[in-house]
Amino acid sequence: MPTYDYKCDACDHLWEEFQSIKADPIKKCPSCGKSKARRQIGGGAGLIFKGSGFYLTDYRSDSYKKAAEADKKASAGGDSAPKSDGGSAPKPESGKKNSDKS
Repeated sequence: MPTYDYKCDACDHLWEEFQSIKADPIKKCPSCGKSKARRQIGGGAGLIFKGSGFYLTDYRSDSYKKAAEADKKASAGGDSAPKSDGGSAPKPESGKKNSDKS
């Protein structure tokens, strides 16, 4: 359930209400008691993913970061010869132009 910001036009009192999306906006101000309260348009809050594969702050765990760093070091170092990337597209030759298309 979202938290809504309210403001009273009579006394300028500001407050928050935790209520259902389907609930009607509050009209009565808890401070002065007048029916001049309005729901304010807010920026909302950031998303928090919970469940398998996500963390509360949406960052990877330390163990994942360490494993990724070790994998990166293993693939970057060790061999002095350049590795062939069989899945990449061939590079165009520098002497030819691609203006022959019609």
